[in-house]
Parts: sequence; structure tokens; C-alpha cells
Amino acid sequence: MTTQTAVTEPGVRADERGFALLSPEGVSYRVDLVGSVLDPENPALADHCEGRRTVAFLGPTVDRLYGERIRRYLDARLAPGSWTVVPIGGGEHHKTMDAVETICARAKAAGLDRRGVMLAFGGGVTCDLVGFAAAIYNRGVRYIKVNTTLVGQVDVGVGVKTGVNALGTKNMLGAYHPAHASLNDPAFLTTLPDRQIRCGMGEIAKMAIIRDERLFRVLEECPEVFRRPVDEPGWLAGASGGRGVEDYVLRTSMALMMEELCPNLREHDLARLVDFGHTFGPVIETASDYRVAHGESVAVDMAISSELARVMGLISPEDCERIVRLIASLDLPVYDPGTCTPELMGRALRASWERRGRRLHLVVPDGIGTAVFVDDLEDIPATALEEALDALAVRPAPAVPAAPVSR
Repeated sequence: MTTQTAVTEPGVRADERGFALLSPEGVSYRVDLVGSVLDPENPALADHCEGRRTVAFLGPTVDRLYGERIRRYLDARLAPGSWTVVPIGGGEHHKTMDAVETICARAKAAGLDRRGVMLAFGGGVTCDLVGFAAAIYNRGVRYIKVNTTLVGQVDVGVGVKTGVNALGTKNMLGAYHPAHASLNDPAFLTTLPDRQIRCGMGEIAKMAIIRDERLFRVLEECPEVFRRPVDEPGWLAGASGGRGVEDYVLRTSMALMMEELCPNLREHDLARLVDFGHTFGPVIETASDYRVAHGESVAVDMAISSELARVMGLISPEDCERIVRLIASLDLPVYDPGTCTPELMGRALRASWERRGRRLHLVVPDGIGTAVFVDDLEDIPATALEEALDALAVRPAPAVPAAPVSR
């Protein structure tokens, strides 16, 4: 019998199952780690459906790998005729309003009513699409996320934002719509290709760099975590509870992200530490036509921001080198020749300034596990960005694959 912590005061509370969040404005939700989530003997997912009409949406890779198991689970646990499975397109190019309208149309055709549930199986793109569709379908219905990628489990799966790419801008349209349940089964990570793992490690490294020196050290010593078995450092044993490196990294990343989101869930304050890696990154993604995947763009952005902090005297050269070296050790790029030009990255700074209410709020590290904001464009010296890019251009680093990533 697992225990679940009740949250009565704003904040994030951990228990055996996962994490519960209660925001100061009264929004509450959970993110749970659930092993064997597709085992017909496991009631966790079905319990969240609560006997309601359910339409499950699967990305193409999830349908290929798990589609039959998902159908068998729903057949075993839900009432006959109460559920439908709908495959949808995957990848950033499918993250459009047309795709959201298609999801809504398929839900309507399946008879989904206002008490129904949209169920998303997949990575960030699938969960963003289904979450946004759920937010606007009949002015809002429940949805459940089963996060099957590392990015999904440590980033998309722990927040409340949904959205699509539009008007030449990543995530231009969207809504805040907390999931009724968000379930992370670490077993899904064993079928991910290396590139998917690396993209997730970019988001994990983000939280380590800005919030947690111990997590940073774990990543330095165990850069292959989630890709192959790694031994737990002896000094970590007390903090991990004996559950191993993977569990420690996963739980710590989830907790850090939720703690950062909690007091500012709907982004009334546009100065957000979790925007580290998300100033230059969105422009890198769109300018590359999504050749550079999200986790890779976050990695390049973090390297640029760190070198910019060094040039501006906000971080020591030694700490900056540690950060950039860590990113590269995770087999993530720190520079992309096709997009990392002073002109394009300068436009990225200005686009962020406009999007954030004409304040830049650029997040830069000022040490390991700590960060500060550069709040205004004029705070950045004229040649600083070009100097930061030049420092990264000469570093040996993993190449970005030619094809986009999808799940």
C-alpha cells in the first residue's frame, strides 16, 4: 500500500508515489512515478479515468511500440464501448492548430462529452497537443498524461502549459491547463533512442546548473545515466535512499522543476529561472526547421548564456568551463553553425525582450547551482554576444543530427 501526502499549504510535497503541488492561487495537481503502468493488473491509470468516456491519443512511435499493450490495458480495465484509441502525428511539424482541431474532431466523433477524458500517451509534442485540445474542447475537459520520453517526464509532464507552434514562433498559442493526472513510468525510457535521452538530459542539466550543485556533480560523474547502467557514487548513497542514480536524477529533476513553477504557475511574473535555455533556444529550433531538437536547442542556449555571463564578468571562467564541459559530456551540442550567428542570436534576444513585456529577464548562471537575471537589453555590452559565440565556435562538440527527432 503506497502513501500519498496531502498538501494543505502552498508548495510541493514528496511522497512514496511522487509529488503533489498546491500553488498559492489554489491550483493543485500531482505527478506520480508508476511502474508497470500498462500492466492490466495495475489499476493506477484506470482509476484516474473514473469510469468516464475516454479517448486515448498516441504518437506514431508510441503506437508502434506500445499500441497493442495500451489497447489490451484499456480493454481489461475500462468498460466495453467506453474508450477509443486514436493515433496522431508526431514531431514539431505536427504541433499546429490544425492538429489540435483534428484531435477535437476525433474526440467529438468518438462521443466525448464534457465529463470525458482525453488521454495522452507520448512525449512533449503529443502531451502539448492533447493538453491544448482538452483546454478548449467544450471549454475544457479532463486530460491525463502518460509521459513516455525523458523530456516529457522531467519537463512537460510536471507543468501546466500546453500549446502549439504558430505565426513562425514556437509555442505561440496555448493555455494553462493542469492535467488531472500525470504518470511517469521509468520503464518507457528503456526504449528511447540515444538522441531522445540526450534531449531529456538537456532539461535535467538546466535544473542542475541553475538550482542544484549536487545534481550537477552527479551528472558530471555519471553522464551516461539513462543510457547504460551506472554505479552510484558512494557519496550519493544517503541522498538517493538506495534507489540508484536514475531514480535520484529523475525525482530530483521533477521536484526542482515543480518547486520553481509552483509560486508562479501561470507566469504572472515573467522573470523565471526555468527560462534558462529558452531565450536563444526557440529561435534556434525554428530557424533550423526543427533540425535542432528542443533538448539540443536548450543545450546550445545554456552554453551561449554561460559564455555571455563569463564575458560580462558574472561567472568565473572556471565555473563557465565546467558548465560547457558538462553539456558536451552529455553528447549535447554547445554551438550550431547554421543558426548561431550574431545577427540571428541578437534577434532572439530582442524577440525575448518583446515577449517578456519589454524586459529581457535573460537567465545566466553566476556559479554552479545558482543563477541571476540580466534584465535589460542595454545591460549586454555591444560585443559580448559575438565574443560568447566565438568562444563556442572553436570548441569540439557533438554534431546535431540532420533529421528532426520525434516520438
